[in-house]
Amino acid sequence: MPGESKTFNFEDHFSGHSEKYAQSRPRYPDEVYAYLASIAPGRSLAWDCGTGSGQAAIGLAKHFDNIYATDASAEQISHAYPYENVEYHAEPAEHVSLRDSSVDLVTVAVAIHWFNFDEFYREVKRVLKPNGILAAWTYNAVEISPEIDSLVWHYYRDIVGPYWPERIHYIEERYKTLPFPFEEILPPSFNMKIRWNLIQLAGFLDSWSATQRYKVQKGQHPLELIWDKLAAAWGDEKETRLVRWPLHFRIGRNASNA
Repeated sequence: MPGESKTFNFEDHFSGHSEKYAQSRPRYPDEVYAYLASIAPGRSLAWDCGTGSGQAAIGLAKHFDNIYATDASAEQISHAYPYENVEYHAEPAEHVSLRDSSVDLVTVAVAIHWFNFDEFYREVKRVLKPNGILAAWTYNAVEISPEIDSLVWHYYRDIVGPYWPERIHYIEERYKTLPFPFEEILPPSFNMKIRWNLIQLAGFLDSWSATQRYKVQKGQHPLELIWDKLAAAWGDEKETRLVRWPLHFRIGRNASNA
């Protein structure tokens, strides 16, 4: 409950490169936030949990009066984007300073797989209003062109694959195997899209926690192992290409206290 002092352990794979992470992540489409606002019981307060650099919090801010954005990493919060109606706090997902039944929507963008599920879901049910919404989403495989996609997948699986944390399997399974004790809602299809040049794509691959772990343990950058082939497949490194990721959702309604 709010006001109590507890210590939680959390899997922190991003603090060591928080600034790079904030700069190299694509943004989710506004249609996602508009849809979530349309199914929430109100638009007074949304909690963006595991906010990281705050990109989902900023997107939600256009649709809700107030955003309470949290991350267990104070380093991540220090690099979050400031916004008028977004309030940032370094707090664990499992214990947040929000009142009971005060939140219309809880969002978790590519972070729920790191949480203690039982404790987080208990906290979500505590803070959500009757019929409030929990929405968690992720993305995995990038779609650019068959040749480039194959190289990126080889990099992900064969080169930095051994350096991913164990819980990455939830992302690979598109969140289908997440425990999810809510009345489930099936959303429309959404895709994240951006135009990037080769250097911007490299920045994204460099921001992966597995890339950072490989660099520390091996003393070299793993991108060197595919760079010549990737550059040849891309062509002019300044040329932009459409980069696309299908988004995968688990959305539920808090019907237990309705």
